[in-house]
Parts: sequence; C-alpha cells; structure tokens
Amino acid sequence: MAHDHTRVREFFGVRAAGWDTRFPDDGPAYAAAVADLGLRPGDAVLDAGCGTGRALASLRAAVGPQGMVLGADLTPEMLAEAGRAGRGRSGRLLLADVGRLPLRPRSLDAVFGAGLISHLPRPAENLRELARVVRTGGRLALFHPLGREALAAQQGRRITDDDLRAEPRLGPLLADSGWRLESYTDEDSRFLALAVRQD
Repeated sequence: MAHDHTRVREFFGVRAAGWDTRFPDDGPAYAAAVADLGLRPGDAVLDAGCGTGRALASLRAAVGPQGMVLGADLTPEMLAEAGRAGRGRSGRLLLADVGRLPLRPRSLDAVFGAGLISHLPRPAENLRELARVVRTGGRLALFHPLGREALAAQQGRRITDDDLRAEPRLGPLLADSGWRLESYTDEDSRFLALAVRQD
C-alpha cells in the first residue's frame, strides 16, 4: 500500500501547482455531475480524491449551509492548492487515504469521485471502504469530464477490455463492493456512473 501511495503522491504532487490551469473549462461539467448526484439540503457528502477541490463549491451549494462537505485527498500539494484557491471555505479538507477513511460507518449520504477509480490501488476494497461510510440508500458518483474514448485519445492510447470504467466491468465491481449501478453515461463530453449503497 505504501508503494501505491508514493506513486500517487509523486504523480499528483509535481502537477498540483498547475492542475487547475490545465482544465479551465471543467466547472460546468462538475456542477452538472453534482446535480445528478441528487443531494438534498442538510446532506453529508465526501469528495473522495478531491484534488484541488474543484467540486467543493457545487457540493456545498447542493447541501446548503446545514450540510457537511468533506474533501479528502492523499496528496498534500493538491490540498494546499485547494486551500490557496479558497475552496476550503466550501468544505473541510482532509489529508486522507480513501481506502482508510477517518469516518464513522454510515456517516455520509453520498460520495463524489472525479477521476477516482483509475487511481484506486485496490478498487474492490477501496469501493467497499466508501460503502462503509455511506448510509444504506446513499449514492456514489464516479465522474470524469471526458468519456472513456475521448480521454484515451487525449492520452494517446486505446481503450482496452480491462478498463475498470467499462460498464460490463464496473457493474459487477460495484455490486461486489456494496453498490448497485443505477445509471451509466459514457459519451465524449463526460463519464458518469451513479450507484446506490446496498444493505
């Protein structure tokens, strides 16, 4: 696990300072994905792997002043950028591993994860940990502002059959981790899988 953490921290740590400037037009896509999560005023929500906190303002707007917004990330530099951008005003920033969250069982109503699943070292185990902290009937949004094919083209690679975000792989993975896949969208302009926490 330490090796996985080191690799993730190294990858994102050196990119943190310019991260937001690389993706200046993603705001509306994040806001739309948060809206699809179906949060209500007063809900408690976690942005898992929050990076520089680009979803935090939309999450705060959805849950209102009485709700709770947490942003957890493994990379100190990313959280520092979130703080510099003032995003800590929208939610509490936590230096934490989403595979071992410092949260009580069933303490959240929802989890939002942008670009998260491809960086999970143990996807089934890590998704189980997210299920642990969400109440039965709570929701999970796995989001990316680009669909699988568009993202692969941007990165100069091809989609392979072992892609965890492919619907035939993601549905069973979620089911084995305490979630039920409710809806699946994979188009050039976005990837969004919504799941419900099962008992």
